[in-house]
Amino acid sequence: MKNLFLFLTLLVLTVSVNAQQNQVQKDSTKTEKLDEVLVKAVRVNATSPITHTNVTKEQLAKRNLGQDIPVLLNYLPSVVTTTDAGAGVGYTGIRVRGINAQSTNITLNGIPYNDAESLGTFWVNLGDFASSVESLQLQRGVGTSTNGSGAFGASINVLTDAVADEANGEISNSFGSFNTRKHTVKFSTGKLNNSTERSRSIEIAGRLSKINSDAYIDRASSDLKSYFLQAAYVDDNTLIKAITFSGHEITYQSWNGLEDLDLLANNRTFNTAGMYTDENGVTQFHEDEVDNYQQGHYQLHWNERYNNNWSTNLALNYTKGRGYFEQYKEDEPFNEYDLIPINIGGETIDKTDLIRRRWLDNNFYVVNAGANYKKNVLDLNFGLSYSSYIGDHFGEIIWARFASDSEIDDNYYNGQGNKKDFSLFTKATYRLNDKVSLYGDLQMRFVNYKTTGLTSDRINLLVDEQYNFFNPKAGITYELNDKNNLYFSYARANREPSRSDFENNPNIKPEQLNDFELGWRHNTRTFRINANAYYMLYNEQLVLTGAIDNTGTPIRANSGGSYRLGLELDAAVQISNKFAIQPNVTISSNKNKETFFQRDGVLENLGKTNISFSPELVAANALVFNPTNNFQMSLLSKYVGAQFMGNNDSEASKLESYFVNDFNVTYEIKPKSIFKTIILSALVNNIFNKKYISNGYYYTYDDTWSNPAVTATIEGTGYYPQATTNFLLGATLKF
Repeated sequence: MKNLFLFLTLLVLTVSVNAQQNQVQKDSTKTEKLDEVLVKAVRVNATSPITHTNVTKEQLAKRNLGQDIPVLLNYLPSVVTTTDAGAGVGYTGIRVRGINAQSTNITLNGIPYNDAESLGTFWVNLGDFASSVESLQLQRGVGTSTNGSGAFGASINVLTDAVADEANGEISNSFGSFNTRKHTVKFSTGKLNNSTERSRSIEIAGRLSKINSDAYIDRASSDLKSYFLQAAYVDDNTLIKAITFSGHEITYQSWNGLEDLDLLANNRTFNTAGMYTDENGVTQFHEDEVDNYQQGHYQLHWNERYNNNWSTNLALNYTKGRGYFEQYKEDEPFNEYDLIPINIGGETIDKTDLIRRRWLDNNFYVVNAGANYKKNVLDLNFGLSYSSYIGDHFGEIIWARFASDSEIDDNYYNGQGNKKDFSLFTKATYRLNDKVSLYGDLQMRFVNYKTTGLTSDRINLLVDEQYNFFNPKAGITYELNDKNNLYFSYARANREPSRSDFENNPNIKPEQLNDFELGWRHNTRTFRINANAYYMLYNEQLVLTGAIDNTGTPIRANSGGSYRLGLELDAAVQISNKFAIQPNVTISSNKNKETFFQRDGVLENLGKTNISFSPELVAANALVFNPTNNFQMSLLSKYVGAQFMGNNDSEASKLESYFVNDFNVTYEIKPKSIFKTIILSALVNNIFNKKYISNGYYYTYDDTWSNPAVTATIEGTGYYPQATTNFLLGATLKF
C-alpha cells in the first residue's frame, strides 16, 4: 500500500504540474524525442570524442531470457562478466577494461544507481530490468560527466521504456537448465485522450516479472520478483513521467567460492555457504543462508522544450532499500557479540552456535536539473545533481544455542553512513567548420561522507571526509568525410573510497585518473569499424587486492602509480544480405608501476607488476545468419586471456584463459488474428561444455603457528566455477 500511495502521489503531481504549463506553439521541425532528454546530460552522440557503444531494446530482447544485464552485455568490447551462481541469474558482475563494477558508473534515466556507500551495483535487486529498457549506452573510459560517483572504467546510462503511441500487451515466458524460469507480463495503454489542439495525451504502462533458478552451484537459488510502472503526460513540448520500479530478491549465498582444489576438480558445483556440523557430527546446510533484500525506486521527470533552441529537465528520485543476509555460524566467541560468559553445571560457556542477520536499511534522495541550448554550431548542456544518502547498518542474533544475556531484537552492532554528493557541470560541442568539432566538459563535485557506530566486526568506524573534485574533459573530432571521422579526447576523473575501503584501511586515499583516447570511426552500409587506443594513467588507483571480506565484497587498496594502455577494435561486416560478422578485440597492458610485497617476513620490491583481474586480451565475435527476415541464428564467441587475481604476479593467483561459445536462435511468427507477433527464442550457453572459471580471489597471510621463530607466507585462492552447457527457451506473445 505504501508503494502504491507514493506512486499515486507522483501521478497527482504530474497532472498538477502540467496544468500550470503555458501553451507553447507546436513546431513541426523538432526531431529529438522528449524521452531521450531524460539521458541527454549523461550520453554522447555518434560523433562525440567519447568511446561508446549503444545497445537497443531489440538487441537486448534476443537473449533476454532471465539472465542479468551484465551477462546480456558480455559480448561488448572490453567487457568481462561473471556470476557467483554460475549461470547468469543472481549475483552477477561486470568489468570493463579490467576495472570492476565499483568503478563503473550506472544511471537509470539519469539517476545514479550505484550504492552510495559501497559504490557497487547490484542488478539482482532489479530482476528482469532488461525487459523495461528502451536503450542503454556503454561509455568506456572516463566518458562524459555523469551524475553520482565518477566513472573509472566505464559508465552505463540506461533509458527505461519510452512512451508508446499505441496500446499493446506482451506475455513472455522462458524456462531452461537448473530449473530456471522467467515470467513477464507487460502492457501499455498507448497515448490516450489525444487532443488535436496540442496532441495532448497520457500513457500508463507497466510490467510484472518473476524469475526463479536453482542455479548451477549447489543451493545458490534465486527468487526474484519485480515490477515497473509509469504514467506519462506528453504533448508537443512537454513530457512528464512518474515512474516506480522495485525488486525483491531472495538469493542463497554463493560468494564463498571454492578453495578446495580437489572439490574444484571433482565436485565443482559444491557450495560451502551454510555448511555446519550438528551435535552428532553430521554435516548440515542451513536452509536460510540467504540474501533477502528489497529495493524500491520512485522517480518524477519533467522535460520541457520551449522552442527550437532551449529545453530543460528536472528529475526527483527517492530510493528505499531494506534487507539482510543470514548466516549460520559455529563456535562464535561471546565477546564478538557483546555477550557475557555463562556458567552451566560448573562449566564456563563463552562460545555458541548461532544464526545472525546483518541488516542494511537505507534511504537515497536525488534532485537533477539541467538545460540544453542548441543552435547552429553550438550544443550546450549544463546542470546540477544533488543526492543525500542515509544508510543504517545493524546486526541481530535470531537464534543461539546459548543465548547468554541477550534479549529478543537486540542489536550486537549499530552503525550509520551519511553521504551528500553535489555536482555542477557544463559541457559543450562547438562545430568550427564542416570538418572540425570541439568538445569541452567541466565538472565540480563535492562529496561529504560521515560514519558513526560499529562495523559488523564491532570495530568503531568514524569517518568524516570532505572531497572537492574538479573533473575537466576536452576533445576534438575531425570528419574526413561522411564515412570516416577521427577523434582525440582527454578526461580527468577523481573518485572517493567506499565504506569497505575505510573499514580495511582508515587512511585510504581517493583515486585519480587521467584518460587519453584516440579513435577512428568508419561507417558504411556494409562495413563498420571503430578503432580506439587508450592510455589510462592512474594515481592511487583503488585496485582489487584479490582478497574478499566476510560478505564476499572484494577488498581494494591504493596502488600508487599505475596505468592501462590498450587498443580496442570493434567491427561489423555485412558479407551478404543474409550473413554478417561482428568481431571485437581488446589488447592491453595493465601495470602497477611499483609493487611492494612482504614474503616470508621480508619486504620485497617487485617492480612493475600486472594489475589484478586485467587480462591482456579480450575478444568476442558474433556470426549472424538471417535465412529469412523473421529467422535469425547467431554463434556468439568470447575469449578472455589469462589474468592474475592479485598484484604480485604470483602464479598461485593466476586465472587461466577461457574460450566459450553460445548459440542463439530467434524466430518470429505473425499470426493473422489475436496476436500481432509471436517470438520464439532459444539460447544454448557454453555449447562445447567448457569447464571454466571467470572469477576468483587470492589472499596471503603469515603462518607463525608451526614455527613461531619463522615467518612463512601462505597463499590461498578461491574460485567461482561457471556453468557447463546449459539452455534457455522462451516464447513472447505480443498483442
